[in-house]
Amino acid sequence: MADVTAAAAMKAQPKEETSRAFKWFHATSVNGGAMAIAATISSYYSIFVQENLGLTAASLSVIMLICSLWDAINDPLMGVLADNTRSKWGRYRIYFTFTPILLFFDAILLFTNPGLSSYGATFAYVLITYMLYGMIVTAYTMPQMAILPAATLNDQERNKIIAMGAGVCAVAFTVASTWTPQLVAVFGNYRNLMILYGVLAIISFWGLFKTGKEKYLQEVSRENPFKQLKYVFRHPQVYPVMIVWVLASVSYGFMFASSVYYAQYIWCAKRVDLTAGEDAIGAGIQGTISTYMGAVSFGALFSMVVFMPVFLKVFKTGYRALLVSQVLTVACYLVLFFFGRNNWIFCLVLSFIATLVGAMVNALVNVLVNDTIDFIMLKEGKQLNGIISSVKGFAQKCGNTVVNSGLLAILAIFGFNAQNGPFGQTAETVEAVNAVRFLVPALVSIAIIILIVFYPLKKYAPEIAAMKEKMAAEHAAKEAQE
Repeated sequence: MADVTAAAAMKAQPKEETSRAFKWFHATSVNGGAMAIAATISSYYSIFVQENLGLTAASLSVIMLICSLWDAINDPLMGVLADNTRSKWGRYRIYFTFTPILLFFDAILLFTNPGLSSYGATFAYVLITYMLYGMIVTAYTMPQMAILPAATLNDQERNKIIAMGAGVCAVAFTVASTWTPQLVAVFGNYRNLMILYGVLAIISFWGLFKTGKEKYLQEVSRENPFKQLKYVFRHPQVYPVMIVWVLASVSYGFMFASSVYYAQYIWCAKRVDLTAGEDAIGAGIQGTISTYMGAVSFGALFSMVVFMPVFLKVFKTGYRALLVSQVLTVACYLVLFFFGRNNWIFCLVLSFIATLVGAMVNALVNVLVNDTIDFIMLKEGKQLNGIISSVKGFAQKCGNTVVNSGLLAILAIFGFNAQNGPFGQTAETVEAVNAVRFLVPALVSIAIIILIVFYPLKKYAPEIAAMKEKMAAEHAAKEAQE
């Protein structure tokens, strides 16, 4: 009954309220140049640091753990700050002016070898620049999520913008994850590539600043900003949603972070002829990695651009689309875990299909963010877009902590050493790579399925729809008076 009333409520939506320019810049801000930077870091940074700066997997795991934990802690701080910002440029829009500039410079520093003389100094350099990167991402992601429900009450319009952003994200991730080795060769080094991505990010965020309108906002509360967190955390209905946010981040993160390791340390060892010349070996390694990453990245591209809109249209709500996608993902991952290494073509095809149904998880959970914002507005009469977005960010960063430090820790435990190259890993390391690529994400998806089956916010859909109708009427009356 709840699903029927939710579907009926979705039909009674106001007309679209945002411009095409807003839709485009919202979709390309976090998901355009900034996402290309994020994809490069996610897929290649750990290997870059180990091979070019000389840090071990164990040291890098510690760095990732420290940075991810701090990143998770400062997310709620950013949400509180965003919701309580007062400026003539708006509550959230102001952050789109300076954060992309900071991103531009830090991305260059991340892929720079400073040539420090000691291991400890290099460790500190990577720690500081990577921690700064996480803080910058937080400073633009929270306001970017928060401005959408402030710009429109229309769920279908929100979902359309989220799906559009997911499509742009998939394109950026496809390019960065698949062809980074070739792009680095064209541009000369990683730094020049980061300059290109950084300029694209600046353009998109400044466009979002120009076109963004914050129509549905209450006055900034005069109470202690940190006490506003209680309005979210005193509702038990939001806790399962938060856990889903964490698990979605883990699932999506392992999908890409482990793929390069899987291609380089399992399939290169199987497919590259060591008796060939040095150039042929290098070309074989590069070709194998790019081919496999292409299967994964193009799977993500079609997942976001084609399958996610179809899933939302067919299954009506974000949580039902998420449930179906995760069931299919588990089936593919388990087959790949047991049989994926038997045949190269079979592995490529099924990896593509697994990503096709699984990659949309990271975008579908953004629909749950808007559900949560609406739910808290219904229950508390408080508009906490930034805080709820930051809680989602906190959950996502917790997931990133598991991915970034957990993946490296597992590999380190089983003897992984990047200096040994694709052909010098132990049998135990190879098995660990296979597990982090398929078994761990499968278990995570099973946990998501269990939580979504009992999704607690779906029964409030009719009440939320009525609340939105009232808010839209009040806004229209206010505009008529003005």
